[in-house]
Amino acid sequence: MIGMKVRTVAMDQQMNPVVLLVDNAETLALPIWIGTAEAQSIALELQGVRMPRPMTHDLLRAILAQLTVSVNRIVVTDIQNGTYFAEIHLKNNGADVVIDSRPSDAIALALRTEAPIYVEEKVAANGIQLKKAFDEHEVEEFKKFLEKVKPQDFKQKDA
Repeated sequence: MIGMKVRTVAMDQQMNPVVLLVDNAETLALPIWIGTAEAQSIALELQGVRMPRPMTHDLLRAILAQLTVSVNRIVVTDIQNGTYFAEIHLKNNGADVVIDSRPSDAIALALRTEAPIYVEEKVAANGIQLKKAFDEHEVEEFKKFLEKVKPQDFKQKDA
């Protein structure tokens, strides 16, 4: 597994939201197309914005906390026909529990619980190799690049 972090949320040319995961060295970028509500949730958390009432992922964090369940990590486990799959790994009364999830929901929850984000190597193979870490100018350039592409432009590589 490869440790990742959320670098940004952007829009592609068709105004579809994309969350950009990068490895810790920022030499691998993995764009994942997500829903609008999830993009908003992730972006709000990245910006440190607190809403007056809990949003869905805030509610889930609060429920887990009240039940003394912790989020150990999330893992983007697979990609099939352009659809990504993820798991939320929880600890409940000493027992490990794994929950199937959309990556966007798992990422939004990981940000709120400060849980680490991982990607399986076979999923990372669909990423974009970078020569060096992003600086802020390059993040803006990458956002402009995403505005010119569609999800279909990223084909799944044969494993």
